[in-house]
Amino acid sequence: MSANVVTVAPAGSQPDSRTLHIDTLSQALVNAMGVGFLAVNTSGITIMANSIAHKSFGTFPGSDLKKVYPELWPKTLQILKGRKLSAEFSLRRENTSYLIRVNPIIIDSEKVGAICVFVESSGLEEMAMQMSFFQEIISELEAVINSSSEGLWICDGEANVLRMNPASERIHGVNAEDVIGRNMQDLVDEGFIDKSATLEVIKARSVVNILQNRKGRKLVITGTPVFDTVGKLIRIVSSVRDITEIETMQRELEEQEALKDQLRNHMLELQHIELASRRVIAKSPCMLKALRQSIKVGSVGSSVLLLGESGVGKGLIADIIHKNSPRSEKPLIRINCGAIPDSLIESELFGYEKGAFTGASTGGKPGYLELADGGTLFLDEIAELPAPSQVKLLRFLEDGRITRLGGTASRTVDVRILAATHRDLEEMIAQGKFRLDLYYRLKVVPISVPAVRERRDCILPLIQHYIEFFGTKNGISKRLTRAASDALLTYPYPGNVRELMNICERLVVMSETELIDLKDLPNDIVPRTKEVTAEAADWTNNLTLQQAMDILERKMLAQSLELHRNQRQMATALGINQSTVARKLEKHSLS
Repeated sequence: MSANVVTVAPAGSQPDSRTLHIDTLSQALVNAMGVGFLAVNTSGITIMANSIAHKSFGTFPGSDLKKVYPELWPKTLQILKGRKLSAEFSLRRENTSYLIRVNPIIIDSEKVGAICVFVESSGLEEMAMQMSFFQEIISELEAVINSSSEGLWICDGEANVLRMNPASERIHGVNAEDVIGRNMQDLVDEGFIDKSATLEVIKARSVVNILQNRKGRKLVITGTPVFDTVGKLIRIVSSVRDITEIETMQRELEEQEALKDQLRNHMLELQHIELASRRVIAKSPCMLKALRQSIKVGSVGSSVLLLGESGVGKGLIADIIHKNSPRSEKPLIRINCGAIPDSLIESELFGYEKGAFTGASTGGKPGYLELADGGTLFLDEIAELPAPSQVKLLRFLEDGRITRLGGTASRTVDVRILAATHRDLEEMIAQGKFRLDLYYRLKVVPISVPAVRERRDCILPLIQHYIEFFGTKNGISKRLTRAASDALLTYPYPGNVRELMNICERLVVMSETELIDLKDLPNDIVPRTKEVTAEAADWTNNLTLQQAMDILERKMLAQSLELHRNQRQMATALGINQSTVARKLEKHSLS
């Protein structure tokens, strides 16, 4: 037997042919380890290696670790020279990762070498990645559960509380640690809750919805069962919604809707009363044209821009458009943009939420656009609309959505816009006072309403109508003399229909006899007729009405020509356009 071979024999027996050499047994043992194994001396020379180490790194007894696996040697050397008794680390070799553990070989307190045990860690890394992925999912689920505004209770199949989220703690006014681990039946028996969705789910083995009262608050609870693969009930998840605030909000919304309906009905009543008291009188071709246009455009939903001087009856034309539209059963709401302060116009148009500004109603307030939903909004004096409100109105015309002042949620309303102005919007656009894009949004269908002086055929019928109307209203019967009618017919009415109505009401109320004569007429009308009153009786016998009017018109023009320096001043005094003055001067050969 050689000096380096030791035989191992069973105790109490003599060695025989079955005795194994110690080197052969050691090699077999390290090969059977199932992990890579190698041993090196202090110089890095391999003194033992198993088949896995040979296959992975090409190591064998006598090979130099510094050459076959140079990345491993520095780590091993640290153990040989340092005080650490072991080290674990990862190394990568040819697309394979290894988890390696190094321990020193110590004989008589002296480090004579090191043992390296290693295993492929690719599988371990994948498992670690999967664990990390699962941890992320669990963290996300935790975040979702904890951030939910609804309360969540999770119980096992026996109704024992496993967890509850912060929303449940807030809704029920308890701490989770005081409830977790308790049984729902015990909580019901103790009066903590009056009924349990969890217990109902265990009985029904299906989704259950219940209404629960808790400290004066109404809670809607939905219990959902969770079964395993064999149909065993393993969890019950209960979601809790506090509907107390929802009911309060619902009542507020109902109150606002009731207020809306009340305002709408009131406006409709006022609208019907006003329409019943007004009569459309149109005999002049220009007025007949405006009426035909308003009736025709009533059947469509286009925006309409009414143009004309103050007092010509643009509001009446708006009434006619609305009355002849599919929206006639809904309100026509009027806003005079010039009568509302700039600071309030936006809140009046679009409404506001509670607390939007100092003095705001505690429940908020719907704007006129909301109140007109389904109907028509008439914006009179649109030229006076402030620039910020012009922008918001343009946006509404583009998308039909509004946002209350101080609010964030927008809503869609179905409103037709009618606008009116006596000002020259194109001139205001040139001056930068009105938006060009808003102008074209409003001026889809423009309608020009003529002044009273351009409606000569309508003047006497209008006067007779309002004399009768105000007479009936005051219980007085009045009528005009021919001279008074002629004088009223020649007056230019710079205030248009509004002035004509006021004159008629004044004559009915202030005249002392049943007959309204020249002496009853206002001073700004009578002076223009003094020169012709003496001749009025003769005119009726020898001239037609048109001839008499032409004579009077020529006299007035000649007198005005003597009093004023230019046609523009004449037009202002007579209440007509400068172009009309020029045309009439030429007609009567006075130019």
